[in-house]
Amino acid sequence: MEWLTDQKIPIGKWAAGLFDWLQTHGAWFFDGLSEAMEALIDGILWVLQTPHPLIVVAAFAALTYLLQRSWKPTVLIALGFLFILNQGYFEETTESLTLVLSACVVCMGVGVPIGIAAAHRPKLYQVMRPILDLMQTLPTFVYLIPAIVFFGIGMVPGLIATVIFVLPAPIRLTHLGVTSTPQPLLEAAQAFGATPRQTLWKVELPYALPQIMTGLTQTIMLSLSMVVIAALVGADGLGVPVVRALNQVNTALGFESGFIIVVVAIMLDRMLRMEQK
Repeated sequence: MEWLTDQKIPIGKWAAGLFDWLQTHGAWFFDGLSEAMEALIDGILWVLQTPHPLIVVAAFAALTYLLQRSWKPTVLIALGFLFILNQGYFEETTESLTLVLSACVVCMGVGVPIGIAAAHRPKLYQVMRPILDLMQTLPTFVYLIPAIVFFGIGMVPGLIATVIFVLPAPIRLTHLGVTSTPQPLLEAAQAFGATPRQTLWKVELPYALPQIMTGLTQTIMLSLSMVVIAALVGADGLGVPVVRALNQVNTALGFESGFIIVVVAIMLDRMLRMEQK
């Protein structure tokens, strides 16, 4: 067995060399990406923190009613935000919502087009599948290291790590939705002379919309699961009191802040849930 263990494949050295090369030759790209992400985060944070908290609560309740057309989830959202205000976690909640919404913008903006392209090109999806598996199974702490190297400490590396972890979900679910379009519908569209673009927009995407919305919900839930990990690299939000409670072995603070994360997850799920009719 010595011949096998003595000749170790230098995977770690290859990875370190790749990151060093990227840091040397791609600094302009990572600086630009960091500035774009910071602008997105600052914009969403300004929208959520500038108005009075009750105005923000009313806006989320109104948005819930517009999306669901039901008073029950609207009341649930309002009560959830009032509970957060009562516990004194509104600022941290807006910071975590900023991270989640930023991740949703990036992941859905990138993942949906890639999922559509993969659905129309099976060979492309075969190439992408192991990459998506790697992104979902690689421990988050592993790619936190290059995120810190490229983007420093703060919200941006937390957002980048979140995007890497979450991005496979909208890609896979968009691919599933588009490829699940019944063949008779596609044949009918072709029979009426629909172009590929018309078929996509008027047949495939409407049929795939429930799956795409499921991808959005999964994106939100997975992003929320990353708030504590993001706090380890300096991201603000509900992960900060959880990390503080862990360091201090403070059961009360840990349960309190963890329960707020659960409340936020339930609120966002009920707000965006799309029922099949």
